[in-house]
Amino acid sequence: MEIVGYIAAALIGISLGLIGGGGSILTVPALVYLFGMQPILATSYSLFIVGSTSLVGAYNNWRKGAISLRTAGLFGVSSIATVLLTRGLIVHALPEHLFYLGSLPVTLSLLTMVLFAALMIAAGISMLSSFKVQAGKKMHRNRLPILLLYGVGVGLITGFLGAGGGFVLIPALVLLVGLPMKKAIGTSLLIIALNSTIGFLGDLPHLTIDWPFLLGVSAIAVAGIFIGGRLGKKIPGARLRRAFGWFVLAMGIIILFIETMAQLR
Repeated sequence: MEIVGYIAAALIGISLGLIGGGGSILTVPALVYLFGMQPILATSYSLFIVGSTSLVGAYNNWRKGAISLRTAGLFGVSSIATVLLTRGLIVHALPEHLFYLGSLPVTLSLLTMVLFAALMIAAGISMLSSFKVQAGKKMHRNRLPILLLYGVGVGLITGFLGAGGGFVLIPALVLLVGLPMKKAIGTSLLIIALNSTIGFLGDLPHLTIDWPFLLGVSAIAVAGIFIGGRLGKKIPGARLRRAFGWFVLAMGIIILFIETMAQLR
């Protein structure tokens, strides 16, 4: 299964290069089901992998002038603070056995994977949905609190589940801030890179890291970005996004089924 896991790492990077995001949501399931990692540890490793791949993607977009540093800074105020709070004070303080649902013990690992499945289903639906791009509009001041709340939401997704939250970020940057789609993708990658890096640094005092493994998987994912970037020039982005949306939606449903059946045994 590890060989399949390394292939999945490449696909995570390729999806990032092809459609500018979304691949990070596959990182935790790949680490849990293909490498046999515990879910909480997988979210920590995911933060590093997502952070490094998003940073490379953000750099590529910055060279093209497709990043709004001001918007990234505004969003980062609330999202980074939320990530710091959740990873530094909450996640590692939670017990493995949380509560009972009737006679069913609900563990932190189970809750993490169920929430992740729900996140994947929501992400898949978001990718399949279309929204109108309102480029060139300046952000109105009364939208700033909404943007900060979105930052908190993304911070919670990154902090608790180790996912980037690009499927929430990109529509917010387009519809609330008025960024063009390409600049919204680049800006979201920078925000995800900052959030994920901060979250991983907050985990270091709590974990023993297998650095050769983590760096190896991250390197494969980063290499996938460049492969995806080349392929993306030949394949329509909208078609890729819909295909990936269906894949993520199906994977979310499968994970929910696997976790449910495991508890019923």
